[in-house]
Amino acid sequence: MTVGERKAELRRHAAALPQVEAGALFERFLALPEVQTADTVMVFYGTGREPNTVPLIQALLERGKRVALPVVLPHRGMEARQVLDIDQLIPNRFGIPEPDDSCPVIGKDEIAVALIPHLMVDRDGYRLGWGGGYYDRWLTGFSGLTVCVCRHGRLLEHMPREEFDIPVKLVLIEE
Repeated sequence: MTVGERKAELRRHAAALPQVEAGALFERFLALPEVQTADTVMVFYGTGREPNTVPLIQALLERGKRVALPVVLPHRGMEARQVLDIDQLIPNRFGIPEPDDSCPVIGKDEIAVALIPHLMVDRDGYRLGWGGGYYDRWLTGFSGLTVCVCRHGRLLEHMPREEFDIPVKLVLIEE
């Protein structure tokens, strides 16, 4: 079985798992010293089986953080844009809410911490996404802290990897 076939099999398995509730993990994320001292934090907007990140986004805004969310660009690119309020989000071509055009672009070098989505992740920080490679391309050259929050049943010992896969630096788990 090829790496791509194994990843496709894992995506089917992950799609059958229940939606992720990550309130306690988000509290652990907020308690990280790097998050507490960060001026700017990037967070994904959780959809489908991903955790609802709206409370986390609101908590970061209430703490005075500059909050960025990803925007999908042509040719499988991605950029981060600052949001001041959830009302600034509009559905993209995949139906995922993202900042509208009025939200300013934030450079990678301005972001201290990025919360990265995943369907599954391994202990080394290699994650399984939906297969578009948007985050792997965006993470190239990113020097801030990258974090995944992982609920039980979504942590693997070893993720099938390809040469372009970029691991996150920290995986927060329930235990």
